[in-house]
Amino acid sequence: MKVLLINGSPRRAGNTFLALSEAAKTLESHGIETEIVQIGVKPVRGCIACGQCKVKDLGRCVFDDDICNRISEKLDDADALIIGSPVYYGQPNGSVLSLIQRMFFSAGEKVQNKPAAAVCVCRRGGATAAFQTMNMPFQMMNMPVVTSQYWNIVYGREEGQAALDTEGMQTMRTMANNMAWLLTKIHADGNADYPEREPWQPMHFIR
Repeated sequence: MKVLLINGSPRRAGNTFLALSEAAKTLESHGIETEIVQIGVKPVRGCIACGQCKVKDLGRCVFDDDICNRISEKLDDADALIIGSPVYYGQPNGSVLSLIQRMFFSAGEKVQNKPAAAVCVCRRGGATAAFQTMNMPFQMMNMPVVTSQYWNIVYGREEGQAALDTEGMQTMRTMANNMAWLLTKIHADGNADYPEREPWQPMHFIR
């Protein structure tokens, strides 16, 4: 089994990376492979709702000039997903939101039924609002949301300070232990037995 972890911070070795690394180490202690992908510092496009990924049945975004499709490809081999982000103005990093929206819309079949968790890192406040925002797409994609002993929040301002948040680091380990347990249950017989779902019945309230 493998878990893909996405570092939504532009800082390669910052506090978001420390939080994800703590989770990765715990997952690896259960024999689960991990990979941390850096979102980097280059621009990430926002979705423009062109719909070409669906019209052409691409399984990827029609725009191929940033990291989105590279990460979507990694979902093929991933059994679960953890996305981490710093908190900017009470919200996740705009680049990671753009990534999630395009990736889930254009390649959503790759994440269906896979356990997921969000991780937010902040200096002081706004983490709960950012955390709620990041969890909403998981629920829309039929992804079991992995919980912990607290919300998946770690505190720290300067690089490396997250390691001093003992409860935050413990929360990362507990979340990772819960994810390992869930993955083990799902894949106990070597073949995940996902529930059958009704065909989608979309509607709106304009009459």
